[in-house]
Parts: sequence; C-alpha cells; structure tokens
Amino acid sequence: MHKEDGRVIWITGLSGVGKTTLAQELIKLIIVTGEPVIHLDGDKLREIFGVVERNSQNYDRKARLGLAMKYSKLTNVLCSQGFTVVVSTISMFNEIYDWNRTNLPNYFEVYLKIPLDELRRRDPKSIYNQYDEGIIKNVAGLDLLVDEPLTADWQPEFQRDRTVSSLACELNSILEEKISISKKQG
Repeated sequence: MHKEDGRVIWITGLSGVGKTTLAQELIKLIIVTGEPVIHLDGDKLREIFGVVERNSQNYDRKARLGLAMKYSKLTNVLCSQGFTVVVSTISMFNEIYDWNRTNLPNYFEVYLKIPLDELRRRDPKSIYNQYDEGIIKNVAGLDLLVDEPLTADWQPEFQRDRTVSSLACELNSILEEKISISKKQG
C-alpha cells in the first residue's frame, strides 16, 4: 500500500451488532495519525439516497442489494482519491463481498457476529421487537436471508464484557501491521 492509495475498512454484521460504534472508535484512532478518513454509515446513506421509509420496496433483498452496490461504488470513488473509507453497513451479500474484493483497493473486511439472543437483548432500533410483533418484515438475518462473509479479514470472537475501545484498538493494530507489511513488500 502506498500513502497516495486509499483503503477501505468494510464493517458488516446484523442490526445492533455495533458496526457504527466500532467504526466511530476506529476512526478516532486513525485521525490521530493524520490519515484522511471518511465514515460511510448505512443508516446515513439510506437517508442520503432517500430510502429510509420501511416498506417492502426499500428493504427487500433486491433493494438492499442495489443500495449496497451504491455504497460500494461510492466507496470506490472516495478510496481512489486517497481517502481511508470506513464503511459500517449490513450489506451482507456475496455479490457485494465479491465486488468489493475485486474493485476496492486495499480492502479489509470486518465481520461482527453476535448471537441472535444478544442482538434481541440490545435491539437499539427496536427492529427485532417490531419484527416479533409483526409490524415489520424483511429483517436481515430473520426473514431476509443474508450471506455471512466466509473470507472476512477479521472476525472477532464475541465476548459480552469486551469494550468497543478494546475492539477498535485490536482492529487498528491489525490494520497498522498490514500497512507495515505492504510497505516492506512494496
């Protein structure tokens, strides 16, 4: 990896797993180095692309896949300009993982996997509760099938008492090591 090259840290997992929180903590660590970094968050991108309303057209597999591809292509544009782009999004489709690995330079995939009972306990957006009550459908990981990443670059083991700060520090160390190895090879 050359300094003029951007890089992508793609953080994926189901709703409530902590993607955004981890991304925000990681970005704090990256900013300290002076590296230009941008955070693309799935919820914010939904707002920007005007697909926030929860209906069958906005949240079915086809719509989610199309939106995820927009995220990937936007990430590519920003990365090609030398930015480090941290993406926090569900976007759990093999088509996206494959496209990202082929098209995004210096791509690093993080998969946060937490047991469903823990996600239901957390449920910060009340998504699992609304699903259980029959209010919403097309919930990723429940009635909407998703593809778990099989080749994620990092998948930390779930530990209920582990802090987000310690996760971010571990991830940042792995990323710094990867940069160091690339510099030695390049």
